[in-house]
Amino acid sequence: MNKIKSIFLMAVLAICSTVVMAQEKTVTVGGAAMYPGKNIVENAVNSKDHTTLVAAVKAADLVATLQSDGPFTVFAPTNEAFAALPAGTVDNLLKPANKKALTTVLTYHVVAGKLNAKDIAKLIKEGGGAASIKTVSGGTLVASMMGNKLVLKDEMGGTSTVTIKDVNQSNGVIHVVDHVLLPKM
Repeated sequence: MNKIKSIFLMAVLAICSTVVMAQEKTVTVGGAAMYPGKNIVENAVNSKDHTTLVAAVKAADLVATLQSDGPFTVFAPTNEAFAALPAGTVDNLLKPANKKALTTVLTYHVVAGKLNAKDIAKLIKEGGGAASIKTVSGGTLVASMMGNKLVLKDEMGGTSTVTIKDVNQSNGVIHVVDHVLLPKM
């Protein structure tokens, strides 16, 4: 009888969990629903557009950090963004000998705290059209608006546009970007 109760209880919990996730307001990224009740890593691994980013996060041993409470704002480059880097760059960064450089590049895409698009727009307005945003790597991104699009300028002079904004997570927010942001190294 206890075994039947346990099975019944597990089934009820599974159904309740499914109902709660179904009620969450999701955003689709890379063909997958991103659930606000899941953390950054739990959601990112389901996006077919972010397999390179996920592999890089694993290679840099940043999974535990991005699963922690945060909160974090992540500017998440797509696979296409990584593919636009010079040939061999990604393969080179993923080598164990280059873990420090990889970690620097990845944490340059992360900001401590949760900044949704409205927060960033407010900073841009207060800054007279541009806002400097400090990243976890210690570098700076400059945010501005180009029409109704949020654009980030990196320390190397490259720009990246936010293509999907405000993908809320249990430990922060993700903004999908179309180019890899590069810090001075």
